[in-house]
Amino acid sequence: MLPLFYSLNIFMATIILLKDLKDIRAEKERELKYYSEKLEELNRKMFFIHKEIELTNFIIDLIEKEKIVDLRKILNDSSNT
Repeated sequence: MLPLFYSLNIFMATIILLKDLKDIRAEKERELKYYSEKLEELNRKMFFIHKEIELTNFIIDLIEKEKIVDLRKILNDSSNT
């Protein structure tokens, strides 16, 4: 049979280890919450950047296909008449 002192040391080491594990878990949960919030923020930023790119591509496409009316030409034509 193990001496009482030895059993008590093992018991205390187990308690300390359990406390350490609970602390590590709490820290990891906080870390996960932090990164989840950052990911949500980055996803919002990415959404708007994608929309800006789509708008820019649309404008470029309009210009390349000459779908934008040249206001100077219209004003010149109307003043000449």
